[in-house]
Amino acid sequence: MSETSKRAAEAIGIQRSVRRNLGDQAIRVVLFLAASVSVVTTFAVIYALSSETIAFFADPAVTFREFFTDTRWTPLFGERQRYFGIAPLVVGTLNVTFVALVVGLPLGLGSAIYLSEFATARARRTIMPILEILAGIPTVVLGYFALFFVTPILRDVIPGLNLFNPTSAGLVMGFMILPTVSSISIDSMQAVPRAIREAAYGLGASRFEVVLKVVLPAALSGIVASFILAMSRAIGETMIVALAAGQKPTFTFDLRETIATMTSFIVQAATGDQPVGSIGSRALYAVGSTLFVITLTLNLASNQIVRRYAERYE
Repeated sequence: MSETSKRAAEAIGIQRSVRRNLGDQAIRVVLFLAASVSVVTTFAVIYALSSETIAFFADPAVTFREFFTDTRWTPLFGERQRYFGIAPLVVGTLNVTFVALVVGLPLGLGSAIYLSEFATARARRTIMPILEILAGIPTVVLGYFALFFVTPILRDVIPGLNLFNPTSAGLVMGFMILPTVSSISIDSMQAVPRAIREAAYGLGASRFEVVLKVVLPAALSGIVASFILAMSRAIGETMIVALAAGQKPTFTFDLRETIATMTSFIVQAATGDQPVGSIGSRALYAVGSTLFVITLTLNLASNQIVRRYAERYE
């Protein structure tokens, strides 16, 4: 090869290398921007919530003591009838969440144990898609299902049950969180090495004993994390409670009474005629900030539990 040909080949190689490096740099920038979108969005949400919440508490009509201790919540009423105690909304949210967890956690864990440890491959292929369909049903549909189908049935068996109540909403919400509990728990149980199960069988344990004494303890961190994530989703659910639980902020633990949750109040305030910048509209952000702190705390607790108690196998 002549000297001229060698120089031409080197020049072509350099050009290809430059193009490849520029392509890698461009892909890296695009991926960085994609990853940054979620971070920027999170900080934008925090800024919007915190700025309006600070303005809410800066109003002379609101005090921290009243917000956290008063049992009356009427920020959308006239000036002389306004009360800013968030307790009725928090209690209403806990009422619905309690019913949802009572229904969703045992059913979700039971279905996870069956699908992971006892079901045949055919049964697993049949049931898993149904669970995925359940997870994909719009919550507004579940809300109307709770109001027009579940509530009439419950009113026949529960005396004094109001048309709008936390029992129906929580019951349907329990089925909504069931796939969350089931899918995460299945992944945790199937991550337990088969060798541990076979060792237990080798010692004479039955299948039920293997599940109860080997698989569940080994997958406990994932199961607890699924419970907390399901609780977080139940607390933040909006449409089911807005349609079926009502929008009357009542400080009561009676599951038959009409209540309001934090999310249902946000819907009520957002769809009302409150002027922007009024204390009624800023109350929406104060409730949103409280809800954000609660769900963020639960998610952080879930991550901490997974990191702290996760079993590592070699």
